[in-house]
Amino acid sequence: MAILVTGGAGFIGSHTCVELLQSGEEVVIFDSFANSKPRAVELIEELSGKKVRLYHADLLDANEVERAFAENAIESVIHFAGLKAVGESVQKPLLYYHNNLTGTFHLIDAMQRHGVKRIVFSSSATVYGMPKEVPMREDFPTGQPENPYGRTKLMIEQILTDIQRADPTWSVVLLRYFNPIGAHKSGKIGEDPNGIPNNLMPYICQVAAGRLDHLNVFGNDYPTHDGTGVRDYIHVVDLARGHVKAIAKARSFQGTEIYNLGTGIGYSVLDVVHAFERASGVKIPYQIAPRRAGDIAECFADPAKAKRELGWTAQYGLDEMCADAWNFIQKNPNGL
Repeated sequence: MAILVTGGAGFIGSHTCVELLQSGEEVVIFDSFANSKPRAVELIEELSGKKVRLYHADLLDANEVERAFAENAIESVIHFAGLKAVGESVQKPLLYYHNNLTGTFHLIDAMQRHGVKRIVFSSSATVYGMPKEVPMREDFPTGQPENPYGRTKLMIEQILTDIQRADPTWSVVLLRYFNPIGAHKSGKIGEDPNGIPNNLMPYICQVAAGRLDHLNVFGNDYPTHDGTGVRDYIHVVDLARGHVKAIAKARSFQGTEIYNLGTGIGYSVLDVVHAFERASGVKIPYQIAPRRAGDIAECFADPAKAKRELGWTAQYGLDEMCADAWNFIQKNPNGL
């Protein structure tokens, strides 16, 4: 029996596949490589010492989704696949709604046809919208996310919740996570987006490697300690291990559960820049740019429920996250 991992070659997906394989699971990866690279799959196998079955296809192709289920004994799904750039989602909302929702519909349709009723969904803290207070707990109202990307995550959460309510034999685990950074300790896999990065750490890494000449810091007039946005940065390996715990949870109950995966500590953009400079010894030039549409001032987790019910806590701090990201970019200055 295998776990189908959509988006399994991506940043979070690849690290999760390594952790799953090392814990004895069988993995099938379904990935379009829209924001990942085939080389990541080879490295997953190299790091884990295990083989994976790969479907190079898009969830928008319902026939390929069906083929993946027909050709494998799938017992659970981890659903990462989707477009995820906040700024782009504001500029191209229809692209995000169509891609993220239609792909999920095709996935759920195939799950229902093949009797697969366990899913771990890669959601986001963006579903909380503009938080009235921090840290944020799972029982906070979701409200109105600030951008179309976040709204697709909230819609998918609601769709999965409704499916489980209609068929109580389903097990749905919704993981709301915060800002994954860092890389595998080996430096072999890490965050390597196609094109200009949309997230902070790969942008910093590309500046450090000389591929970009400076970092744009979007806004320095937020009500935070240095005016830049504050986020809960979590090491991607910690996050990946949270998914292994979530699969175990999905096998142990029927229902819907929500978990924040974060450290519970908020760091500003400039905090991360300075930590990276300490870890790498490289000065990161930056320029202040206007705020991005859809961004919020402050966002960090209360991870107590995940600790209590999943037995999961983040192990790595910001300095280790930066050191591992720097190790990856040094070993892969031009990407994978």
